[in-house]
Amino acid sequence: MSHRNARLTVHGRRLLIARVRSGRPVAHVAEEMGISRPTAHKWIRRWRSEGDPGLTDRSSRPRTTPHRTPSAMEARVCRLRQDRKLGPARIGPIMDLPASTTHRILVRHGLNRLAFLDRPTGQVIRRYERDRPGELVHVDVKKLGRIPDGGGHKVLGRQAGRATRSGMGFD
Repeated sequence: MSHRNARLTVHGRRLLIARVRSGRPVAHVAEEMGISRPTAHKWIRRWRSEGDPGLTDRSSRPRTTPHRTPSAMEARVCRLRQDRKLGPARIGPIMDLPASTTHRILVRHGLNRLAFLDRPTGQVIRRYERDRPGELVHVDVKKLGRIPDGGGHKVLGRQAGRATRSGMGFD
Protein backbone atom coordinates (compact mmCIF):
# COMPACT_ATOMS: atom_id res chain seq x y z
CA MET A 1 0.00 0.00 0.00
CA SER A 2 1.41 3.37 -0.97
CA HIS A 3 1.63 6.17 1.53
CA ARG A 4 -0.86 8.99 1.07
CA ASN A 5 1.68 11.48 -0.34
CA ALA A 6 3.09 9.10 -2.95
CA ARG A 7 3.53 10.62 -6.41
CA LEU A 8 2.49 7.45 -8.17
CA THR A 9 -0.07 4.96 -6.98
CA VAL A 10 -1.07 1.97 -9.11
CA HIS A 11 -3.71 4.19 -10.76
CA GLY A 12 -1.11 6.92 -11.41
CA ARG A 13 1.26 4.38 -12.97
CA ARG A 14 -1.49 3.18 -15.30
CA LEU A 15 -2.15 6.81 -16.23
CA LEU A 16 1.57 7.29 -16.95
CA ILE A 17 1.57 4.24 -19.23
CA ALA A 18 -1.56 5.41 -21.04
CA ARG A 19 -0.12 8.88 -21.66
CA VAL A 20 3.17 7.49 -22.98
CA ARG A 21 1.35 4.95 -25.18
CA SER A 22 -0.64 7.77 -26.73
CA GLY A 23 2.62 9.08 -28.21
CA ARG A 24 3.63 11.78 -25.75
CA PRO A 25 7.31 12.11 -24.78
CA VAL A 26 8.27 10.43 -21.51
CA ALA A 27 10.04 13.57 -20.25
CA HIS A 28 6.86 15.67 -20.67
CA VAL A 29 4.63 13.11 -19.00
CA ALA A 30 7.10 12.72 -16.12
CA GLU A 31 7.21 16.49 -15.58
CA GLU A 32 3.39 16.71 -15.59
CA MET A 33 3.13 13.95 -13.00
CA GLY A 34 5.87 15.40 -10.77
CA ILE A 35 8.30 12.50 -11.06
CA SER A 36 11.77 12.12 -12.53
CA ARG A 37 12.45 10.73 -16.00
CA PRO A 38 14.34 7.70 -14.64
CA THR A 39 11.33 6.83 -12.45
CA ALA A 40 8.98 7.12 -15.42
CA HIS A 41 11.26 4.93 -17.51
CA LYS A 42 11.45 2.39 -14.67
CA TRP A 43 7.65 1.98 -14.63
CA ILE A 44 7.43 1.84 -18.40
CA ARG A 45 10.17 -0.80 -18.53
CA ARG A 46 8.47 -2.81 -15.77
CA TRP A 47 5.11 -2.58 -17.59
CA ARG A 48 6.69 -3.79 -20.85
CA SER A 49 8.34 -6.78 -19.21
CA GLU A 50 5.60 -7.83 -16.74
CA GLY A 51 2.40 -6.22 -17.96
CA ASP A 52 -0.23 -4.82 -15.59
CA PRO A 53 0.91 -6.87 -12.56
CA GLY A 54 4.31 -5.13 -12.84
CA LEU A 55 2.71 -1.84 -11.79
CA THR A 56 1.78 -3.03 -8.31
CA ASP A 57 3.92 -2.31 -5.24
CA ARG A 58 6.53 -4.84 -4.25
CA SER A 59 8.01 -5.72 -0.91
CA SER A 60 11.23 -3.90 -0.07
CA ARG A 61 12.49 -6.96 1.80
CA PRO A 62 15.58 -8.44 0.14
CA ARG A 63 15.05 -11.78 -1.58
CA THR A 64 18.33 -13.13 -0.18
CA THR A 65 20.64 -12.17 2.64
CA PRO A 66 24.08 -13.35 1.53
CA HIS A 67 25.89 -12.35 4.75
CA ARG A 68 23.40 -13.86 7.20
CA THR A 69 24.92 -15.92 9.98
CA PRO A 70 24.92 -19.62 9.03
CA SER A 71 22.18 -21.67 10.68
CA ALA A 72 24.70 -24.04 12.31
CA MET A 73 26.33 -21.08 14.07
CA GLU A 74 22.91 -19.74 15.11
CA ALA A 75 22.11 -23.15 16.61
CA ARG A 76 25.38 -23.06 18.60
CA VAL A 77 24.58 -19.55 19.90
CA CYS A 78 21.14 -20.73 21.01
CA ARG A 79 22.62 -23.84 22.64
CA LEU A 80 25.13 -21.71 24.60
CA ARG A 81 22.29 -19.45 25.75
CA GLN A 82 20.15 -22.36 26.91
CA ASP A 83 22.92 -24.45 28.49
CA ARG A 84 25.15 -21.82 30.12
CA LYS A 85 22.64 -18.92 30.40
CA LEU A 86 25.21 -16.49 28.99
CA GLY A 87 24.41 -13.05 27.56
CA PRO A 88 25.35 -11.71 24.10
CA ALA A 89 28.48 -9.96 25.42
CA ARG A 90 29.85 -13.29 26.69
CA ILE A 91 28.61 -15.51 23.85
CA GLY A 92 30.06 -13.18 21.19
CA PRO A 93 33.76 -13.72 21.98
CA ILE A 94 33.24 -17.48 22.36
CA MET A 95 31.65 -17.67 18.89
CA ASP A 96 33.88 -14.93 17.40
CA LEU A 97 30.81 -12.78 16.66
CA PRO A 98 29.96 -9.19 17.61
CA ALA A 99 27.63 -8.86 20.60
CA SER A 100 25.08 -7.06 18.41
CA THR A 101 24.94 -10.02 15.98
CA THR A 102 24.63 -12.43 18.88
CA HIS A 103 21.79 -10.38 20.34
CA ARG A 104 20.01 -10.31 16.96
CA ILE A 105 20.26 -14.12 16.72
CA LEU A 106 18.85 -14.52 20.23
CA VAL A 107 15.95 -12.16 19.44
CA ARG A 108 15.21 -14.06 16.22
CA HIS A 109 14.90 -17.31 18.20
CA GLY A 110 13.00 -15.78 21.14
CA LEU A 111 15.85 -16.27 23.60
CA ASN A 112 16.82 -12.65 24.20
CA ARG A 113 15.51 -12.45 27.79
CA LEU A 114 16.61 -14.88 30.48
CA ALA A 115 13.16 -14.45 32.02
CA PHE A 116 11.74 -16.18 28.90
CA LEU A 117 13.69 -19.35 29.78
CA ASP A 118 12.98 -22.00 32.38
CA ARG A 119 16.03 -21.77 34.68
CA PRO A 120 16.75 -25.50 35.18
CA THR A 121 16.06 -26.76 31.64
CA GLY A 122 16.80 -23.67 29.53
CA GLN A 123 13.67 -24.22 27.45
CA VAL A 124 11.50 -21.30 26.32
CA ILE A 125 8.45 -20.89 28.56
CA ARG A 126 5.17 -20.64 26.70
CA ARG A 127 2.79 -19.13 29.20
CA TYR A 128 -0.40 -19.28 27.16
CA GLU A 129 -0.94 -21.36 24.06
CA ARG A 130 -4.46 -21.42 22.69
CA ASP A 131 -5.89 -22.88 19.51
CA ARG A 132 -7.91 -19.82 18.59
CA PRO A 133 -8.18 -16.21 19.77
CA GLY A 134 -10.75 -15.44 22.44
CA GLU A 135 -10.55 -18.92 23.91
CA LEU A 136 -9.76 -17.53 27.35
CA VAL A 137 -12.58 -15.80 29.18
CA HIS A 138 -11.71 -12.58 30.98
CA VAL A 139 -13.54 -11.80 34.21
CA ASP A 140 -13.25 -8.44 35.97
CA VAL A 141 -13.37 -8.50 39.76
CA LYS A 142 -14.14 -5.30 41.63
CA LYS A 143 -14.73 -4.49 45.28
CA LEU A 144 -18.20 -3.11 45.84
CA GLY A 145 -18.83 -1.60 49.28
CA ARG A 146 -22.05 -2.44 51.10
CA ILE A 147 -23.78 0.85 51.86
CA PRO A 148 -26.43 0.56 54.60
CA ASP A 149 -29.96 1.91 54.19
CA GLY A 150 -30.05 5.58 55.07
CA GLY A 151 -26.50 6.18 53.78
CA GLY A 152 -22.99 5.55 54.95
CA HIS A 153 -20.46 7.70 56.77
CA LYS A 154 -20.88 10.61 54.37
CA VAL A 155 -24.46 11.08 55.59
CA LEU A 156 -24.18 9.88 59.19
CA GLY A 157 -20.60 10.98 59.95
CA ARG A 158 -17.54 8.82 60.58
CA GLN A 159 -18.39 7.71 64.12
CA ALA A 160 -22.08 7.16 63.46
CA GLY A 161 -21.28 5.25 60.31
CA ARG A 162 -18.91 2.92 62.20
CA ALA A 163 -21.34 2.30 65.04
CA THR A 164 -24.09 1.11 62.72
CA ARG A 165 -21.85 -1.03 60.48
CA SER A 166 -22.58 -4.41 61.92
CA GLY A 167 -21.80 -6.89 59.17
CA MET A 168 -20.87 -4.22 56.64
CA GLY A 169 -17.98 -5.00 54.34
CA PHE A 170 -17.32 -5.68 50.67
CA ASP A 171 -18.99 -7.85 48.05
